[in-house]
Amino acid sequence: MALTTDIVASYRRPRAVLRSLQGDRREARILVYLMLACALIFVAQWPRLARDAHMDETIPLDALLSGALFAWIFIAPLAFYALGGMLSLVLRIAGPVDAFAVRLGLFWALLVAAPLMLFQGLVAGLIGPGLQANLAGLPAAVAFFAVLIAGLRVALEAPHRAA
Repeated sequence: MALTTDIVASYRRPRAVLRSLQGDRREARILVYLMLACALIFVAQWPRLARDAHMDETIPLDALLSGALFAWIFIAPLAFYALGGMLSLVLRIAGPVDAFAVRLGLFWALLVAAPLMLFQGLVAGLIGPGLQANLAGLPAAVAFFAVLIAGLRVALEAPHRAA
């Protein structure tokens, strides 16, 4: 299936989509998912950063954008790989777990939530900080955690299916 079709399908049935994505077990593929998610989240920051630069001219827009670029493209992928490793270690308490499936679930959850983060970034840029901007981020958080939990459940059942 196409990537966008899989993302939309993940809102309805994330476990089925994650099971189908596990067929192709290449680390490069899930790295692309992570990098796409981080790039989309970086783009989602642009309206808010433009508003911040306009309201407070002490830090120019290009400095804010370069800081966000460094954070989301270089630092965040490393942090998410570390988080995936920690989740794998924690889930080993529950039983055998497939570390690749844990990383896939985490990175896929981030990619599924990224389009909703674009909406939240637009709201934060147009109306500024406040309750409405926080509420606009709620669907992204719910989607992220729902897909992450589904991915972790699939990761826990993956070794049992292989045996």
